[in-house]
Amino acid sequence: MTEYTDIQYTVKNGAATIAINRPDKYNAFRGQTCEEMIHALNRAGWDKSIGVIVLTGTGTKAFCTGGDQSAHDGGYDGRGLIGLPVEELQGLIREVPKPVIARVNGYAIGGGNVLVTCCDLAIAADTAIFGQVGPKVGSVDPGFGTALLARVAGEKKAREIWFLCRRYSAAQALEMGLVNTVVPADQLDAEVERWCDEIMALSPTAIAIAKRSFNADSDSIRGIGAMGMQALSLYYGTDESQEGVKAFMEKRKPKFRG
Repeated sequence: MTEYTDIQYTVKNGAATIAINRPDKYNAFRGQTCEEMIHALNRAGWDKSIGVIVLTGTGTKAFCTGGDQSAHDGGYDGRGLIGLPVEELQGLIREVPKPVIARVNGYAIGGGNVLVTCCDLAIAADTAIFGQVGPKVGSVDPGFGTALLARVAGEKKAREIWFLCRRYSAAQALEMGLVNTVVPADQLDAEVERWCDEIMALSPTAIAIAKRSFNADSDSIRGIGAMGMQALSLYYGTDESQEGVKAFMEKRKPKFRG
């Protein structure tokens, strides 16, 4: 894969930036998007000239809003149990021996919120908005998006995020520990570059060992997610789940009960 259609890949001063480039879809990902992100993460993750990876979305409206519902009809349009290789994508963010920084420039909703959770670090614009949407559209992330979120934000807050599907400001995300820092939107790039430069000045091997040590404590979540994805693939075939997608596409409230 030498050319990308759904993402942009750039390198500056040892930092590789992977930007979802679907602003018309609020940077929601489809099967092709996931494949390109996986390719780009491998490309940057094992390139010795790269010391840090930045994950973001193009434009100012959205970081990422999760799976593209227009590509979802009882299953998405790619490979894997649910038609999206999200397990592989999330796992790779954790596996590459480089820090992955989420540059949160706008909405980080649904699967986008999960990507922020999976990243090692997160820097948000003060205009960023966070939250979950799965139970509104007949979906859920039964792995890192739930179990790891509980470790990041705390058990009660993580359950609130999933059970109520509210929206949270960047300041609230900082308070719950979902991001490391919040800056004015016009300072976001400068702040991300500052963090990248600091990382580039440090021992890459020491950082790789530290990252693997952090991951070792929570890698059991991968198994939880694998089992959960099996259940999710069955759930997507139910009337209840499909009602969520239909309601979203028809811009109406879903009728899950009765």
